[in-house]
Amino acid sequence: MAEQKTIKLRERILGVAADLFQNKGINLTGVDAIVAVAGTTKMTLYKYFSSKEILILEVLNQNQKDFISWLNAQLNNKKPADKITQLFDYIEEWVSSPNFSGMAFIKASAEFPNEENPIHQLSNQQSREFKQYISKLAHEANIKDADGLALQLSLLFEGAMQAEQMKRGSGAIKYAKKAAKILIEGAAKVSP
Repeated sequence: MAEQKTIKLRERILGVAADLFQNKGINLTGVDAIVAVAGTTKMTLYKYFSSKEILILEVLNQNQKDFISWLNAQLNNKKPADKITQLFDYIEEWVSSPNFSGMAFIKASAEFPNEENPIHQLSNQQSREFKQYISKLAHEANIKDADGLALQLSLLFEGAMQAEQMKRGSGAIKYAKKAAKILIEGAAKVSP
């Protein structure tokens, strides 16, 4: 019972931090705000996360894991060719949801621009991992230049996310989706 309570408290702190970081910014969210909203103490927060930096890294990892899990669930049981073509349909659905508040790794890299910073490094890694995720989908769909298409689509995705973070409903994701379909169709034509 005590172990379950511990896990719930840790998860509550992680969830509160994620919400505050996404909505107020990482640098503008202090530990005091996190513990106040989570209904706990600094001592408890530091029991689970040895520093704010560790908490930020955990939030980024959890956000990426949740996003990829959600995408996998959407694309599950689809034919390989349909997965790559429907990817932006699901991303548009996600961006259009009322809960959308941006992509954590994009925001974090902007707040921590020094390439030596562990938060920036993790953000960069997550960007690469998403590109690899797209590349895997493209390989499964027998796209000849899967890595090239993945780079193009990830650039569209990240640019659209940035535009939507700056102004909700900007239409960026809709036009990124149209451009993605053109790129995917073009890449599929040159594939065997």
